[in-house]
Amino acid sequence: MWLWAAVASAFLLGFYDVAKKQASGNNDVLHILLYATGISTCIFIPWLLSSLFGWGIADGTVFETQAGTPKAHLMIFLKSLVVSVSWITGLMGLKNLPITTAGTIKTSRPVFVLIASLLLFGERLNLWQWGGILVAILALTLLGHTSKKEGVDFSKNIWIACMWIAVLSGVVSAIMDKYLMGSDYMALKTMFVQSWCNFYITLIMTVAVLVARFTKSKIYQPYRHDWSIVIIAVFIAASDFLYFYSLSRPGSMLAVVSMLRRSSVIVTFVCGALLFKEKHLKEKGVALAILLVGMALLVIGSN
Repeated sequence: MWLWAAVASAFLLGFYDVAKKQASGNNDVLHILLYATGISTCIFIPWLLSSLFGWGIADGTVFETQAGTPKAHLMIFLKSLVVSVSWITGLMGLKNLPITTAGTIKTSRPVFVLIASLLLFGERLNLWQWGGILVAILALTLLGHTSKKEGVDFSKNIWIACMWIAVLSGVVSAIMDKYLMGSDYMALKTMFVQSWCNFYITLIMTVAVLVARFTKSKIYQPYRHDWSIVIIAVFIAASDFLYFYSLSRPGSMLAVVSMLRRSSVIVTFVCGALLFKEKHLKEKGVALAILLVGMALLVIGSN
C-alpha cells in the first residue's frame, strides 16, 4: 500500500508543479504560495478543530487525527519553516527556468535522501533497489547534460542556486517526515501533521508577504487572481496526504518513497512539451525512459 501511495503522490505532484509554473506568469512567488497554502488550510479546518477539541473526526480510519503535545507542535512548526524555504526557493527557480530543467534538479533529491536514510535510519536496500537507484542516477546525469544545451550555466545561474537550496531543504524536510511519522519516536498521525503543517506554513507565508510588501522587495507584486492557484492547493493537499500516508505505513522506506515521488518529472516533461513548447525533448525523452526503468526496478524490489 505504501508503495502505490507514493506512486500516486508522484503524479499529483507533477501536476502541482505544472500548475505552479502556469501561475508564476501572473503572480509573484510569495502570493502564489500564500493563497495556495491558505486554501489547503481551509480544506483541513475540520481536522484542525478535531485536534484542538478532541472531536474524534474519522477515528479508526486513515483520516484520523490526534491531540498534539507542545513538542509535536514545535517539531511541525520547525518542519514548516524548512518547507517554506524549500517552496519559496523552488518556485523562484521554477518561475525563471524551463520546467524540464527545474524538474531535473528536483529529481536529484532522492540521491541525498538515500544517503541520509542509510546514515540516520539504518535503511538497507536489496539488489533490485540499488539497481533502481543507480539507473535513476544515470538518467539524472543525462538530463543534466541536456539542460546545459538550453544556455543554463549551472555554476553561475542564481535560479539554479535557488533550485539546489530547494532540494537540500527538501531533504531535511523528508528526514523530519520520517522522524515524525515513520519512527517510534513520535509516530504522529498523517492528518495531524498535514493539517497543522499547512496552517503554520500559511502563517509563515503571511508574514513573508507583509515583510516583502512593506520593505518594497523586488520579488513582491500586487496579487492578481488566478484559478491555477486553486488547482495548486488541491493537488498539493492530495499529493502530500498520499506521501505522508506512505511514510507512516509499517515497512515503508524513505529512500524508496522519495525516489518514486520524483517520478513526477514524467508529468512535468510531458506538459513542458505540450504546454510550454520546450526544446531538446528527444534527449530528455531518452533520459526519462531510463528513469522509468529505474522506477520499475524500485517497484519490483519493494514487492
